Amino acid sequence: MSDLFAAVAGGREEVRDGMVLLRGYADSIRLLPLIAAIADSAPFRRMATPGGRAMSVAMTNCGALGWISDARGYRYEATDPLTGAPWPPLPVPFAALATAAAAAAGFAGFAADACLINRYAVGTRLTAHQDRNETDFAHPIVSVSLGLPAAFFVTLDDRRGGRTRSVILEDGDVVVWGGPARLAFHGIREIKPGHHPLTGPYRYNLTMRRAG
Repeated sequence: MSDLFAAVAGGREEVRDGMVLLRGYADSIRLLPLIAAIADSAPFRRMATPGGRAMSVAMTNCGALGWISDARGYRYEATDPLTGAPWPPLPVPFAALATAAAAAAGFAGFAADACLINRYAVGTRLTAHQDRNETDFAHPIVSVSLGLPAAFFVTLDDRRGGRTRSVILEDGDVVVWGGPARLAFHGIREIKPGHHPLTGPYRYNLTMRRAG
């Protein structure tokens, strides 16, 4: 699977303590067909927040557990509430990419068991939040950007509304965070109009985690 990701030569950037950006690390040409296959079994949908509002970003999952949101709250479930079936398996290339990227960022031995897939249309965004529904925060998060560029922001002092740093994420960029950054608030600013040759008017994001 080594052709699915690249050795980073001068493309490793520290965003903040515990968070590393690997520029151009992932190969979208090989990853995007896997997303399409997953969506055939578990379609993208706009989940509802616990307050009843539909999220602007469309989502699906693969792996042993899938992240969901509804009136009962945010959590992981083994089955897709839309179909009643188990989530599609985590593709081996996704798992290999997550392990390699985590190691390149300084988190050796990471093994993802869940992947939340977000699809951003032009004009959508993801407000500041923490990834805190996992059972063990000792494991890092691996986030893969595909398609349209996006402005990613993260807090520097771990407070919602605190000081932030923003970076533009391009197709193939991977962000890994753990340790002191594991519970940092982060999000995506509104996606600007554009057209990517592989994804059209969309940005896709793979967020790979150790959920169980």
